[in-house]
Amino acid sequence: MSGDATNETLLAVRDLRVTLATARGPAEAVRGLDFTLRRGETLGIVGESGCGKSLTALALMGLLPDNGHAGGSVLFRGDDILRYDERRMCGLRGNRLAMIFQEPMTSLNPLHRIGDQIAEPLQQHLGLSRRQAYERAVELLDRVGIPNPRARLDSYPHQMSGGQRQRVMIAMALACDPDILIADEPTTALDVTIQGQILDLIRKLVDDSGMALILISHDLGVIAETVDRVLVMYAGRAVETGPVREVFAGLRHPYARGLFAAMPRLAAGQPHPRPRLPTIPGVVPDLRDLGAACAFAPRCALAEPRCANDFPPFVPVGPQHGAECWRTDMTRERP
Repeated sequence: MSGDATNETLLAVRDLRVTLATARGPAEAVRGLDFTLRRGETLGIVGESGCGKSLTALALMGLLPDNGHAGGSVLFRGDDILRYDERRMCGLRGNRLAMIFQEPMTSLNPLHRIGDQIAEPLQQHLGLSRRQAYERAVELLDRVGIPNPRARLDSYPHQMSGGQRQRVMIAMALACDPDILIADEPTTALDVTIQGQILDLIRKLVDDSGMALILISHDLGVIAETVDRVLVMYAGRAVETGPVREVFAGLRHPYARGLFAAMPRLAAGQPHPRPRLPTIPGVVPDLRDLGAACAFAPRCALAEPRCANDFPPFVPVGPQHGAECWRTDMTRERP
């Protein structure tokens, strides 16, 4: 791959906002998100449940729920796909943009054989005949490590294990050689051994194909082992972002530090019983009640009056590392 192709910006997200209509009024679930993704790059989006990770992915794919609306811009190869109608998105989705969903058992159609589900995007987007699509499906199942792939074409989702179903989802996502792969918690429902196998598979496929990856997770360990850059979300905002090693070595946002401190660690000679893990005090704010200030301020030990009154700036703390916080000077040491 040429250097120019490697540096190509595939995705530029600018001021992305996702608003949900609720019975109590609008709730802004994603609030002004910005990031870029170049060919071959891997980006992790991390944060606790409800921070806006999955809604960000659904907005990129044009799959928001009926009560959701996306604003801002999402430039794919310079074209704002938020302005696409459903017909144009259907030509992009599953073709140039692909997604591995969190739970394959609810994402795969239980009434259709695996072969039919993999062949469908190949016929729709690439114009392959049924026979050609099935031959390609065999290759894809073999590529993702499904034993006896030709026989598996006739299997239904319920006849496969959780790890095999996730591999089928990956095969479907890779069917048309997408430019960008979005993986939303792809290992949540799997045991630890299968998790490692799936993550290794995703890393290898990304390295082999040169596509870009967005990996969404609440697991900092998964993010640390899988991606090059990380974006930490809280209440719909990117509160810290940068190269994953640099960010984890010098976390500057109090929320990111709290997440890191709450990770279980195994160490030789650790006392028994082990000490309780630190917790972040308070509760996640209601998305309907967020104001023009730091949403984390009510839970933050470093908060001061301006944190509750003014929106914090995004402060560069390294060449590519920054945090959205007034108090980055107080968070220099790793927790």
